[in-house]
Amino acid sequence: MIYFLAVLAVSMVVTYLLTPAVRTIALKLGIYTPIRERDVHNQIKPRWGGVAMFLGMVVGLAAASTIPYLSGIFADLTPVRGVFAAMVVILLVGMADDAWDIPWMVKLGGQVGAAIILVLHGIQLEVMPVGWLGVGGPLVQAMLTVFVVVLTINAFNFIDGLDGLAAGVAALGGAAFFIYSYLLTLSINAFDASNLVTLLMAVLVGSCLGFLPHNFYPSKIIMGDTGAMLLGLVMAAGALAVTADVGQLAEGFRFRNIPAYMPILLPLAVTLLPLLDLALAVVRRTARGASPFTPDRGHLHHKLVDGGYSHPQAVLLLYFWSALFAFGAVSFNFLPWWLVTLGMVLSLGAAVVLTLGPWLRRRALRVNRAAAQRALRHRLND
Repeated sequence: MIYFLAVLAVSMVVTYLLTPAVRTIALKLGIYTPIRERDVHNQIKPRWGGVAMFLGMVVGLAAASTIPYLSGIFADLTPVRGVFAAMVVILLVGMADDAWDIPWMVKLGGQVGAAIILVLHGIQLEVMPVGWLGVGGPLVQAMLTVFVVVLTINAFNFIDGLDGLAAGVAALGGAAFFIYSYLLTLSINAFDASNLVTLLMAVLVGSCLGFLPHNFYPSKIIMGDTGAMLLGLVMAAGALAVTADVGQLAEGFRFRNIPAYMPILLPLAVTLLPLLDLALAVVRRTARGASPFTPDRGHLHHKLVDGGYSHPQAVLLLYFWSALFAFGAVSFNFLPWWLVTLGMVLSLGAAVVLTLGPWLRRRALRVNRAAAQRALRHRLND
């Protein structure tokens, strides 16, 4: 694991060091987000933070290619090239959107193009881990892959609305996925833990950690669509690539210590918060006759801020929810199921109470005021 942590550190340091330079360039070119009614911030924020994150990931991947222990990942460069090419497409589309607010159809076309690149390089949904069922033919696999990639990209894009939110959620989810993939790889080959999915999660977490000091409230720069879509792409690529590992396990069923359903459960748990926000946004916008891509102020993070939480409090609460689901799912791999279930139930209760806290306090205040007014009227009538 030390080699993956070294790659993570490289991505983190590179992202951290390059972000101020990217911020300066973005300000000079006028690439910043204006103050809009739906936004929480009240100052202009330079975009393109995702460029620094992209460079951090790429340098991390390049550093990994020089480590002999990880050479197995680069024995077949096809999937690595596919991920890199898809990242470049998302980078260019994201930079254009951050600079000129390109039409949503063009942005969607770029996302589909990135997904097709992954398919052409062998990264696609191949097998369902429940029952080891294959996923249709090549066309069905390709279509499902495109759907998963576009869905995940937009989920992370939708949740990027508060300082540090998307980067923190991705870092937590990526860390959980990193642990899972590492354990999965060791179950396949106890002497070789080199795996593309583990590497992708390492560079993703590293870039997020390097960006967060500049992006946490009050942020100096935001990642923009460039960064949010990049995080979604890398997370989707990891979730898809892990199905190939599941296929290997089916041969000898050596995956005894990790539940067979985890390859489905973990990606869902990691991306649950962004996917929930995306689903609610689509329902909310289509219900009023608007496009699902029409921006508004109805996201989960908006509700928390409008409900009474401060900006950083809302972000930390959403971190808690993300960590709860992601690490809770991973815990089933190495802890007794009853202990994890008990911990999840207690943690969920605490998360619900914290989330509803402002509304419960306001309700109690209204009840107390109404009771005081009734008592006052009763005394006046007497």
